[in-house]
This record gives sequence, C-alpha cells and structure tokens, in this order.
Amino acid sequence: MSVPTQFQTAPPTGPQTEVAAGVRPGWWPTIRPLVLRMHFYAGVLVAPFILVASVTGLLYTIAPQVEQIAYHNLTHVAPAGETVPLADQVAAARASHPDGEILRVDVPPAADRSTRVVFTDETVPDDYAMSVFVNPYTAGVEGQVRSYGQWLGFRAWLDELHRNLHLGAFGRHYSELAASWLWVVALGGLMLWLGKRRRDRRVRRLVTPDLAATGRSRTMSWHAAMGVWVLLGVLALSVSGLTWSRYAGANIGEVRTALSWIEPTPATSLHASGPAAEHAGHGSSGPSEGAADPDGIITDGVGVDGVLAAAREAGLGDPLYLVPPADGASAWTAAENKRDWPTDYDAISVDPATGKMLDRVDFADWPVMAKLTDWVIGAHMGILFGVVNQLVLALLAIGLIVMTVLGYRMWWLRRPRGGSALRLGRPARRGAWRQLPWPVLVSLVAVTAVVGWLVPMLGVTLVGFLVVDAALGAARRRG
Repeated sequence: MSVPTQFQTAPPTGPQTEVAAGVRPGWWPTIRPLVLRMHFYAGVLVAPFILVASVTGLLYTIAPQVEQIAYHNLTHVAPAGETVPLADQVAAARASHPDGEILRVDVPPAADRSTRVVFTDETVPDDYAMSVFVNPYTAGVEGQVRSYGQWLGFRAWLDELHRNLHLGAFGRHYSELAASWLWVVALGGLMLWLGKRRRDRRVRRLVTPDLAATGRSRTMSWHAAMGVWVLLGVLALSVSGLTWSRYAGANIGEVRTALSWIEPTPATSLHASGPAAEHAGHGSSGPSEGAADPDGIITDGVGVDGVLAAAREAGLGDPLYLVPPADGASAWTAAENKRDWPTDYDAISVDPATGKMLDRVDFADWPVMAKLTDWVIGAHMGILFGVVNQLVLALLAIGLIVMTVLGYRMWWLRRPRGGSALRLGRPARRGAWRQLPWPVLVSLVAVTAVVGWLVPMLGVTLVGFLVVDAALGAARRRG
C-alpha cells in the first residue's frame, strides 16, 4: 500500500488529545504519528519504483504464452518413430555451435518436444547463454536462441526488464529498493487503516470503500480497501523479491545457510568418501557456473546416454536436466526441474565411467524452509500454479498500480488552497519520534538497525529520508 491515510483532514490525535477527552492513552495514539510520517516518505519517494516494478511485472505475466507462440518451431517437433541416441543429438548441437562450453542438456519432456543443449556464448550478455534445439528423431538442428536460465528470447528480455530495466547490475537497485520498502509501506498502511476504523469493528468497513464519502476521503477508502485485499500477495512478492536481490539476497542467503535452509544438491566429487550436501543457488537442478566443456565425456565411459539411463532407472521424471562434470574429478548431475505444482526436484550424481549413482537428494528431504522458499519464488514468477498463478499476479500488479495512483491523488488533494495550482500536498507532521517513550524508541531503533543490516537498501534509504527530513525542518525553521 502506498501513500494511504497519512493526509487525514481530521485533527491529529495524540496522547494529549486522548487525555483531554478522558481516555487513557494507548499504544496506537503514541505510535501513529511515526507510522504516518514514515508511510508518507515511503509513499511519496519509493512509490515510483514500486509503480515501475508493478508495470514491468504486469508485462511479465504474459511472457509464458508469448514464449510458447514465438518459439514453437524450436521447442516442438513432429514425432517420427524412434529417437536417435542423445549423444548424437548433442554432437549435432556442438557442430552448429563449435565454441563455448556445454552447460546443460535438457531431455525432451514429451514426444513432441525437441532436445535443448545450452552453451556458453561470448556474443550474449553476461548471465545469458545460447540454447540450441535439436530434433530427437533426426538429430537435425532446429535453430538456436539466447536464453536466461530456462527463459528464451522475449521472455528473458521481459524478465531482465522487470529485474533491472536492462541497466545491468546498477539497474538491480531499483527492484531491490521497491521490494525492500513494499512490505513496510503495506504494513504501515494497514496499521493506519485499522487505526482509522478501530471504533468500527465490522470487517465490511475494512474491505470495502466508503461510497458515501466524497473527495479525498472517498479516494482514501478505495486506496485502503484495495490494500487490504492485496496485502498477503504484496507481502509474498516483497519477501520473494528480496531473496534474489543483490544485497538483501546475499544476507538472506547467509542466514539460510546458517540455519540449514538451503536446498541440498547431490555430491559430485568422484573422490568423496560418502554422500555430502553442497550448497547451491535457487533451483538446485540448474547448472553450476563454469561447467566444463565435456569434450569426449559425451561418449566416453557410459556417455550421456548412460547417464540418462541411470536417471531413468533411479526413477527421475521430466523435465530432466543433465549437467556435465565440472572437471575430470567430478560426476554428472541428473536433476528433475518440475517447478509447477506439484514440484519435483529429485537429483542424483552419476559416475561418468561406470554409470553408477554416487549420491541422491530427493525433494522430500529438502528442509521445510527451502521448500517454502522455492514455492514462494515459483509463485512470484507465475509458474507454480500455471495460468491461475499468472492471473493472480496480474491482479496484484494492477492493484498496486491503481493504489499508487490513488495515493498520489490523495497527496494532490491535500495541497494548500490558493496560490499556484502546482503546489504539492502537505507532508505529515514532524517530530513524531519525540512523542515516543524512551523504551519504545530504543526498541524501535534496535529493530530498525537489525532490519537495516538485513535489508541494506531499506536501511540506507531510511537514513536518507531522515537526512532530508532534518534538512527540510532546518530550512523551515530558518524561514
């Protein structure tokens, strides 16, 4: 929720007014001015970033269908009897893409799908790869397209637009800033709305706009009621977005590692004395960075066909990825990557010489928090529940866009009457923190410091807000 109830026309309530009315002051009149001012700054200054993230996220919701249509000729083939050996298919892909390392071989998940061989490529941007598609029945190359993880071409372009606006590492600051503040703005707005409705305990008054109101009050009621409806989804988007952000994501990764919440992967060392869990990034079935080009390994020993046979014997289903050994002392990895519900990420490591399974990690054995993280991220990306997931994301994005516009309209309607028509709305009252009892203030500072460390973009910009606030206050006093 961005910029909701901070501009109420009613006289401000505080401890003094409550006492004067003969009511014992509670925690809400004490904390409300601080929540109000924080919500104001976050709404006015961070809402543009949330708006951009919402618009790009809305565009991304159509990406799966666009990808299926745009690359249908690459990803689909006409079934024609028996398939040729997988090694021959990989060799055909290598012949069409002689440079680069083989990162991954995607086994066709259905009879009408092509085999995908993913290569490193110097002609594509960092973090991208080149995917070559091969007809499994003829070993004929259907074509190639640059890819980002699983996503092809246009979908990868939309993903990067949402993630960093195609500005590289610098652009990631925008999405991390939006995700860092989104949960603060949403919870702050909820507190303000509940505080305004605290004397009316009917749920209907919280979740429906006040159609009898006019002007700014009516705008506020629409803004706040919509915020209640989208609250849980917005919080999930904020948390999941932070897990793969640049700075907060690194800190969250350290916490997850310390608490053993990281998804395990099968041990790949040929010299390991026993099973071991290796920590990996989101999606343990993906290739590790810098996988070696398997010159010879495709056919040496059991070859890629032997690895595929070992995976099938172990009960691994589709979609199935085969990741070549990182070096001569490492094993193949065969891993499921079924990211829609019900998810499957069972994975094994296979000795390239004998085809023997060395280690196994089943999705059922993942830590609960690792599973929850994967599910939340999958929902954020619109792939966990298919089209229904995409529709929910689209509604959340539209809700955030509308609420942001309504929030700015509320600010505009609060502008001083008379004078220039371009004058902006008044901010919330200053000095809110001075009204807090010192135990509350100390506790608040301590919690803020911890959250600011865990979510650096939140902490840095919060300090910036305080500096701006102090500067404006000093300028106003001099005036």
